[in-house]
Amino acid sequence: MQIIENLKVKEKVFMGKLENGLTVMIIPKQGIQKKYILWGTNYGSNDSEFIVPGEKEITKVPDGVAHFLEHKLFEQESGRNSLDVLTEIGVEANAYTTNDHTAYLYEATDNFYEALDEFMDYVQHPYFTDQNVEKEKGIIGQEIMMYDDYPEWKVYLNAMQVMYHNFPIKIDVVGTIDSISRINKEILYKCYNTFYNPSNMVMVVAGDFEPNKMLEEIKKRLVDIKASGEIKRIYPEEPETIVKENVEQKMEVSRPLYTIGIKDIPMNKETIVKKHIAIEILLNLIFGESSELYKKLYDEGNISSAPNMDYEFSRGYSHILIAGQSNDSNLLYDSFKEQVKKVKENGIDEKDFDRIRKTIYGDYIKEYNDITNIARMFLADYLKGINSFDYIELIDTVNKEYAEQVLKEVFDENKMVLSVIKN
Repeated sequence: MQIIENLKVKEKVFMGKLENGLTVMIIPKQGIQKKYILWGTNYGSNDSEFIVPGEKEITKVPDGVAHFLEHKLFEQESGRNSLDVLTEIGVEANAYTTNDHTAYLYEATDNFYEALDEFMDYVQHPYFTDQNVEKEKGIIGQEIMMYDDYPEWKVYLNAMQVMYHNFPIKIDVVGTIDSISRINKEILYKCYNTFYNPSNMVMVVAGDFEPNKMLEEIKKRLVDIKASGEIKRIYPEEPETIVKENVEQKMEVSRPLYTIGIKDIPMNKETIVKKHIAIEILLNLIFGESSELYKKLYDEGNISSAPNMDYEFSRGYSHILIAGQSNDSNLLYDSFKEQVKKVKENGIDEKDFDRIRKTIYGDYIKEYNDITNIARMFLADYLKGINSFDYIELIDTVNKEYAEQVLKEVFDENKMVLSVIKN
């Protein structure tokens, strides 16, 4: 196994690629009782059009298949549900689907290996029938309707829909009532066999383990499947422009919600870490709790807490999101644009820049205190082609001049959108 070490956080990751193509990452944390495992596949809601390895024809499936598969894998031919089995032995298990990957997980203090038997069994043995697929449509249909009534989700999704013309990031991860009605067991098996091949999957284990012994425990539970070739993913062409600047929806909310989006060019994995760090610094400079803009809006009573600020990116897309509650979202949005313009014209204060960079570095270090954070971070970053340690290593290379360059290139007023939910 290859050892990747970072001395600044005193962490090691033991990484190996098995004969069947599965990547295994083991993060030993001596003396910690909790053990955490994630098994992810490089397959998310954006991947609805692709060419199966060995085939020539394009396969196009309905929206929502990745999430549907995540739901169905827990159901076994014996009639039992693996989620229930794991709960009965005192293990907290779950799964989630994002735009670019799906992951299955559990955490345990006891019965880790007993849980590993069940965990690796259900992920590797799908069981789909006409009857259980139809039944699941009703369950997921209720989930779709629930999300439709969830203002925090709608303000985000509406922002995606006015930011992107064609790219599937604008489509709800769970699909629509119409799209899931077209899912059948043949589609599920085809997508499972394509994307759940070990060569398209990563397992991350964190806890008090001896890495080589843990690797052997994983190997003996793997079914005999050979690595497949590369899956060709097909995404629609996406213009750099936005669809429109504003979208507003009325829902039951105690206080209006807003999301500001800034569309960026598609991710370049060679430069993405450095760019991500620069954008985090810039967001904190412009609208963080210590910023001039935040203090002004807070004093005026427009906001009562700091916004959530993030830079989201993966295959084919990148964007900034700023979200929170505001009494006057349009005024907040205009103030944000004014502040961006001001920083562009006046430049960044060196002392402020260094202070925020140090704070962000401290936040990166803190992430290594929790094995759940570490495992999720390494899985998500690896599937994007990133080594998570690079954030620690590259932060000192991000200087004021580089941040000012990113500010000019990314914070483009013509690529900004405002999504609002109000009563």
